[in-house]
Amino acid sequence: MRSEAGNRSALEQAVALLLRPLFRILLRQGMAFTAFEKLAKRVYVDVAFNEFRLPGKKPSISRTSILSGLTRKDVQRLLAEPDEQGTPVDANYNRAARVLTGWVRDAEFADAAADPRPLEVDGERGFAGLVRRYSGDMPVRAVLDELLRVGAVQRLADGRIELRTRAYVPAHGDDEKLHILGNDVADLVATIDHNLQHAGSDARFQRKVMYRGIAPQALPAFRKLSAAQAQALLERLDRWLAAQLDSQPHADPGSAHARVGLGIYYFEQTLEPHEVSPGADR
Repeated sequence: MRSEAGNRSALEQAVALLLRPLFRILLRQGMAFTAFEKLAKRVYVDVAFNEFRLPGKKPSISRTSILSGLTRKDVQRLLAEPDEQGTPVDANYNRAARVLTGWVRDAEFADAAADPRPLEVDGERGFAGLVRRYSGDMPVRAVLDELLRVGAVQRLADGRIELRTRAYVPAHGDDEKLHILGNDVADLVATIDHNLQHAGSDARFQRKVMYRGIAPQALPAFRKLSAAQAQALLERLDRWLAAQLDSQPHADPGSAHARVGLGIYYFEQTLEPHEVSPGADR
C-alpha cells in the first residue's frame, strides 16, 4: 500500500505535468499569476462547497474552509461573487456544431457520394434549410457569418457555401478555441477522476497509443491516417447518438438526461536524443 506521502508526491507530479501546457496558454494569453490564483481559489471553493457536502447536510462555509484551506472570510467572499459560466461563446459553439454535424450526416444535404455538398444560400435544400433544421430559430445570416468568421465554411465563386471542415474546429477566434480547451480538458480530467474512484465494469474508456523513437518524416502520414480514421469513428458514433434522440422526440423535459460522448486527440512531441527509448507506451 502506498504511503500518504507517496500518494501526495504522485499527485503533485501529475498536477505539475498538466499545469505546464495550461500555463503556456495562460502566459501567451497574458494572464498574470495573480489572476490565475484568484480564479483557482474561486473554483476550488465552488467545488468544495457544492460537490463535497456531507450526506443529509447542507453545505457550510466552515466545512468548505476546512476542505479548501482558505479562511472562512475568503470562502464567504468567493461564494458571493457572481457565477460567470454560460457565456455567449457556449451558444455560438453549440449552434455552429449542430449545423455542421447536420450537414455531415443528413443525406438531404449530401452529394451522390454521400459527402456534404456545396449549398445554395437560400432554399429548404440549401444553407437556409440546413440552419432552420439544426439551429432552431437562429437567423440564417448570423449563423453563416459565424461559420465564415471561424473558417468552418467558405463562399465559392458561384455564391454557394462549401464546408471546409467536417467538425467545428475554429481556424480563427481565440474565444472559440479557448472554449474548446475548457470543455475538452474538463471532460478528460472528469473521466480520469471517475476512473480513480471506480474500477471494474464501471470504469470509463480511457486509452491512448504512443510510440517513442518515430522518425519525423513518418509524422505527416500518421497525422493523415489518424485524422481520417478518428473522424470516421466519430461520425459513426454521432449517427448512433442522433438516432437515440430521434427515437425519443417527446421525452419529458423534466426527466433525467445524460451528456455523453467520446473525445479523440492527436499529440506529438520532439524528443532530445537522450529522451528516446524506442517502443510503445499505452
